[in-house]
Amino acid sequence: MDWQTIEHFKESEFSCKCGCGFNKIDKDFVILLDFIRDEIKEPLIINSACRCISHNQNIGGSPTSSHLHGLAVDLKIENSNKRYKVLNLLLGMNFKRIGIYDDFIHIDINFDKSKPQNVIWYK
Repeated sequence: MDWQTIEHFKESEFSCKCGCGFNKIDKDFVILLDFIRDEIKEPLIINSACRCISHNQNIGGSPTSSHLHGLAVDLKIENSNKRYKVLNLLLGMNFKRIGIYDDFIHIDINFDKSKPQNVIWYK
């Protein structure tokens, strides 16, 4: 992917937070995130995207996490208005796996049919 065409994100934002450099974010996913950012007209901060196996284990991530494959991100959400805007767009864009947490939203584009589809979970 040509990162020059991505307006709102840098490649480094999707790298593993442990500092190892692991980054195999799905290119189409980044394009969707850039579109979401355009639509909500507010910054989107990536809390977590790609994770190496070691980092995923250290933070208690699922061994089958889509973060391990560059197919999930956690977006920082500062308030309920932003949460509404993002969720409204995600549902309109037919995202199938969404996690809502107190201060972030997990977006998963893993189309692995072994995982439950058409789900929204809250923690």
